[in-house]
Amino acid sequence: MEGGETVRVSVIGATGYGGVELVRILHQHPKVDEIICYSHSHGGMTLQEVFPHLTNLRHLPLQEVNINQIAEQSDIVFTATPAGVSHQIIPSLQKWGVPCIDLSGDLRFPSPEVYEKWYGKKTASASFLQKVVYGLPEWFSSQIAEAQVIANPGCYPTAASLGLLPLLSGDVIIENSILVDAKSGVSGAGRSLSLGTHYGEVNESVAAYKIGVHQHTPEIEENIKRVTNKEVAITFTPHLVPMTRGILCTIYASLKGNQTIDEIEALFRDRYRNKPFVRLRPRGIYPKTKEVVGSNYCDIGIQVDTRTNRVVVISVIDNVMKGAAGQAVQNWNIMSGWAEDTGLTFTPLYP
Repeated sequence: MEGGETVRVSVIGATGYGGVELVRILHQHPKVDEIICYSHSHGGMTLQEVFPHLTNLRHLPLQEVNINQIAEQSDIVFTATPAGVSHQIIPSLQKWGVPCIDLSGDLRFPSPEVYEKWYGKKTASASFLQKVVYGLPEWFSSQIAEAQVIANPGCYPTAASLGLLPLLSGDVIIENSILVDAKSGVSGAGRSLSLGTHYGEVNESVAAYKIGVHQHTPEIEENIKRVTNKEVAITFTPHLVPMTRGILCTIYASLKGNQTIDEIEALFRDRYRNKPFVRLRPRGIYPKTKEVVGSNYCDIGIQVDTRTNRVVVISVIDNVMKGAAGQAVQNWNIMSGWAEDTGLTFTPLYP
């Protein structure tokens, strides 16, 4: 997939929020020749019947999943499936040598036991998981460039890790002091109906949930281990807020010394200097979720509280873009040797 060659892309799970966002991005990606959509729940329909806003796109039938057919007609496969599904599909596609990027959580941990403990489902074998590369591009781009299977990060871990890892790699914070307070819009729960995301339950309310047991907690901790080689336990509390898209993480940590904000900002500037999708805010200006909606950006604001000797980092993303589909395409670009921002130069929507 080099030079002027265009490719055929398959999206398995095209009728979820992550899947349909992939279709939106891929439709205008300059390297994409054909998008092939698969859906177990809507097989036999067209994507336009499920999502009328896509009426202008070329007719996109929703096909039932057939591994042999997918392998024969795909140059790259994205799986945007519920937890517990993709690990049954991707190992079979790998036998055909088809590159895969998984947007579910199935392949994010090198140990199947960790996944099974936090997700309550089975996953791939330990030997297969060792072949998977975790796809946080700003930190693991060299491994991504050589990968055949990418585990796309979760939305909360993307926002939290991008705001936290420069502090850890710079060795300026006390590891057991890390607190991550996170807020997400309801699209993070997916498109399936549930009482917890019902309009009447969510509107005019903010609620914490899965305190101490959220499945993204070990994913953030695994990223810390990938960068520092240390086992660190964090406090992570997610909240549901009455908006559709967006995640805001407020990260607190105690400083090891008396580092100034100049020193902390320098860590972030040095780390993200050539990273097109991380934008650092000027001092004293903190990002809002509305300022990244519809884009693949992660915006970061930093403050040092000298009274408590803590650093506070605000990190915001669009959970469906940088937290899912946009980051998946970013990973594909790196795998393919293209410019990292190919097909992703969306300006955020505002207001």
